[in-house]
Amino acid sequence: MSIDFTVAIPTYNGERRLPQVLERLQNQVGIENLTWEIIIVDNNSKDCTAKLIYNYQQNWQQPFPLRYIFEAEQGAAFARNRAIIEAKSELVGFLDDDNLPDANWIIAAYRFAQAHQQAGAYASQIHGCFEVKPPEHLKPILFYLAITERGETPHQYYPHRQGFPPTAGLVVRRNAWKENVPQQLFLVGRIGSSMLGGEDAEALFYIQKAGWEIWYNPAMEVDHIIPAWRLEKGYLLSLMRGIGLTRYYLRMLLLQTWQRPFAFFAYLLNDTRKVILHFIFYRQVISTDIVAACEMERLISTLISPVYIWRLKMQKVIVNVKNK
Repeated sequence: MSIDFTVAIPTYNGERRLPQVLERLQNQVGIENLTWEIIIVDNNSKDCTAKLIYNYQQNWQQPFPLRYIFEAEQGAAFARNRAIIEAKSELVGFLDDDNLPDANWIIAAYRFAQAHQQAGAYASQIHGCFEVKPPEHLKPILFYLAITERGETPHQYYPHRQGFPPTAGLVVRRNAWKENVPQQLFLVGRIGSSMLGGEDAEALFYIQKAGWEIWYNPAMEVDHIIPAWRLEKGYLLSLMRGIGLTRYYLRMLLLQTWQRPFAFFAYLLNDTRKVILHFIFYRQVISTDIVAACEMERLISTLISPVYIWRLKMQKVIVNVKNK
């Protein structure tokens, strides 16, 4: 039997979060004529995620299957790639274990694919569902928490101007991913205490480079549960550091090889200028203003990202040599 749509949920220690996601998926509307499936990709969880899904499967009464896949290689990039391999549908919709899709999310995703055949990937409209109301002064940086609210009109992403959307709530065409995204991305996702992300942008870069379009579809709405600790200064600084440290690598991906040496120096000068200006304007409040401190962290991390990426590449080369 052919499958029209796959919902893939990569999770790490998601035992407490997954029930809400599964409840939302069991209450989808407008999908009576679709055949679809749910895949839980357990990314080496240390809690009872496997037992939770096993218990669900034992009592599963739904007409769509609930499948469990274990992926031992830590990192969101590995979990998502495993989902692509295991999916039985050409359309794969990614939800994180803290993403609650609206009741029409699947049918809206399916219809968009039929209407936009050149869309290799398309993103949801993601709203922040905060455990505690965020302070007003944090609003300028809340979009960094994978909140994507770009209006009510579908539109394409052009990375030189807008970057790429997050993978949470993203739907991809399986063949667009399988044929173009390397199984081993350079950026693998946040692991442990490391907040080095960017794996979603790297994957989408390869899809778009192959000629596919990347879209925003506001009809696909998702609530992103954001606990209180993600509004704390320590977490936000770490998040900004991770965003900045990937900046150089993602910038260079978008350029031709011959352009990169010239761009390196241009970016170096511009990034240095931004750090100096930010320090001049905000030096008196950086220690007390979270937004100013976060922006400084992002700018400094962006400035040093070429050195960081070079060291990371060298470490990977050494590991590969040792493994041969």
